[in-house]
Amino acid sequence: MLFNKTHEMPTRETALPGRTEPVRTDEVHYVSGRPLKGPHPEGFETAIFGMGCFWGVERVFWQLPGVWVTAAGYAAGFTPNPSYEEVCSGRTGHAEVVQVVFNPHEIGYGDLLKAFWENHDPTQGLRQGNDVGSQYRSALYTLNDAQKAEAEASRDAYQAALDKARRGDITTEIVPAGPFYYAEDYHQAYLAKNPGGYCGIAGTGVTCPIGVGVDA
Repeated sequence: MLFNKTHEMPTRETALPGRTEPVRTDEVHYVSGRPLKGPHPEGFETAIFGMGCFWGVERVFWQLPGVWVTAAGYAAGFTPNPSYEEVCSGRTGHAEVVQVVFNPHEIGYGDLLKAFWENHDPTQGLRQGNDVGSQYRSALYTLNDAQKAEAEASRDAYQAALDKARRGDITTEIVPAGPFYYAEDYHQAYLAKNPGGYCGIAGTGVTCPIGVGVDA
């Protein structure tokens, strides 16, 4: 099925209807061999990041020590169990995101935030580089009050660094996480399965002053 693409955010009433069953995805992570949907070790935590096309974003995080497993998916829209084609139409409200399960004794949420800010351009609005559309928006979807506070503090710290570098204003969406929908199997660990595949993310070159033992 083909969908007309729009760059305007839909409403709950105008969003595509989706489906009751999830799309088919991998059972285990292609790189680590760990279960994509769990169970995960006790005490591990989860974070969700939107930084543009999730192919390159997922690789950023699975390479970090202390990250247990990553998954590409969709979040913050209206359409239940969306397909990739539906998300790309702009008519679901979802962003392409990566879910990160991590060991907080090895890597903190602040370290993940540092990777988030430094590996994409959070000033671009509903796009990332040549990828244009609401699904590519910069976003932090928080799972508790502590994450929300740390995300907002990190945004303020990074904005100060961007101001010094005479860069633009951060447009990152910071809101509580809703349902996370796993993307199709061929999107999971895409750049490991396709080493020469497309990666559209790029940072600003401005260092984020958090996540390395520095308070946000």
